[in-house]
Amino acid sequence: MDGGNIMDLFHRGRPVRVCAPMVRYSKLAFRCLVRKYDCDVCFTPMIIAADFMRSIKARDSEFTTSKTDRPLIVQFAAKDAQTLADAACVVSPFSDGVDLNCGCPQRWAVSEGYGACLINKPELVKDMVRHVRNQIDNPNYTVSIKIRIHKDLRKTVDLCQKVEAAGVSWITVHGRTADERHQPVHYDAIKTIKDSLSIPVIANGDIKSMQDVEAVYELTGVDGVMAARGLLANPAMFAGYEETPLQCVWDWVDIAVEHGTPFTCFHHHLIYMLERISSQPERRVFNSLSSTSAVVDFLHSTYGSL
Repeated sequence: MDGGNIMDLFHRGRPVRVCAPMVRYSKLAFRCLVRKYDCDVCFTPMIIAADFMRSIKARDSEFTTSKTDRPLIVQFAAKDAQTLADAACVVSPFSDGVDLNCGCPQRWAVSEGYGACLINKPELVKDMVRHVRNQIDNPNYTVSIKIRIHKDLRKTVDLCQKVEAAGVSWITVHGRTADERHQPVHYDAIKTIKDSLSIPVIANGDIKSMQDVEAVYELTGVDGVMAARGLLANPAMFAGYEETPLQCVWDWVDIAVEHGTPFTCFHHHLIYMLERISSQPERRVFNSLSSTSAVVDFLHSTYGSL
């Protein structure tokens, strides 16, 4: 798919399966894992565009990829059109699109002018989308946004129609307001947004299985689904597995070792993956392990090799 047109994925007659941007978690090694299990598109963790442009060190630590890490969307936090366009130009040779975060509800982000506060600044978001569009030569390179919804849905529809007119490629909608955390997702709102646009819409929020994917697709008519915690718990979810298969656990061990994934990150992913398939005493022991060799020994003795 490298160098192809990511928009072609939306014409396959089934919802596109997307791995969400996740701080600390949607890094290269984990993206390699979910791609083995039928994930169509992966997002990097959110990167602050201004820091990324200011420091080579930030660029090297925040953005790592490989030839097989495609299709890839790089997600930026930005509040200034030129900074976003500059960052997009840096990553465009190594990715298929950039996404502007307009949904992060965390206080630090909103107080800096990033994330969810942008849903109240449609003119600025339009300007940012236009700048990227105008400054990237590749016509197949995508520019997307990820949003949360307003309490007054008319504002959300208005924002989406404005950015559609500015040339946005697609919109991911997390069906909650910036104040909502674990409340049920407003799928009716996602359907309303989908019905008011002609570009693709991706649904995000509480997608934990392929049954959820099908249900959300039926309810909303969206073009794709994005999962975050559902994939952390079961990276093989998009391949139809109800819970993490043992093969996927061992695949993660191999991939993480190959990528030199730091132990804490390696261990955290396994804690998520094993939660549903292990007993409380097993989890207590596993969570206290502190070396890769101890983890591998534990997995062998508890689950056996393949």
